[in-house]
Amino acid sequence: MRAAATALFLKLGLSALDAHVTVWPRESPAGAGERYTVRVPTEGKVTTTSVELEVPADVTVTGILVGSGFTYETRREGDRIVVITWKQDIKPAEVAEFVFFARNPKSGQQIAWKARQRFADGTSADWVGVEGDRRPASVTRLVPAR
Repeated sequence: MRAAATALFLKLGLSALDAHVTVWPRESPAGAGERYTVRVPTEGKVTTTSVELEVPADVTVTGILVGSGFTYETRREGDRIVVITWKQDIKPAEVAEFVFFARNPKSGQQIAWKARQRFADGTSADWVGVEGDRRPASVTRLVPAR
């Protein structure tokens, strides 16, 4: 398992400089339903224990894919899911993926996905900055619906 995760890590071209929590795809049609994948690498020496994803106000989560090896929790405001937290031990040099489904906003330029990665030693990394920051939020660019 570790060798496969390391191979995936290298295949994705992730280095210590650009490896962080990302949400894929990087481009999606405005107003469309989309299958999103959250990729969580552990590039340091301390195991990741969870990742918390903030759902932007104009995005509607329609489902979360259940898988083995992890659990998840949601936080709601009324009927809307505003945060998804996945819990799984992701050892150093391993990568985990978590899937959810959402409806994109009908207008706007992009979706900024803010995330908090928590580690076994009690520390965390907040991936919330703008492009070019040390810890940027992952961004999905919205394109016109087809």
